Amino acid sequence: MPDQPVHLDLKKDRGLTVAWADGSTSYYSVAYLRRMSPSADMRQLRDEMSRNPLTVLPSRGNAGSTPLAVADAELVGNYAIRLRFTDGHDTGIYSWAYLREIDPEAPKRDAGPGSSSTPG
Repeated sequence: MPDQPVHLDLKKDRGLTVAWADGSTSYYSVAYLRRMSPSADMRQLRDEMSRNPLTVLPSRGNAGSTPLAVADAELVGNYAIRLRFTDGHDTGIYSWAYLREIDPEAPKRDAGPGSSSTPG
């Protein structure tokens, strides 16, 4: 299955690199993963921010005093990874399908050379 990772490389202070079964690779920074958490509270906040760009982000205690990082990670069955962040957020389970959906490089990869047919 192309949505299955063959290798995960987590650098807790930088981000997650996923090598996929189809040969592609995706990289997600820690800040991006935190912002794109699939948890219900973060989905609601992203919806609110899309409606009102002046939405105030919630404070997370001492989050500003230390750089955001992944505190812990665990596999959830064969379909996802749960990330716990140093700001206390730990309710997001990132399924492989969701990670593919939010891949920050996907638009660039899809629009890259050879990805579309050109008249020749």
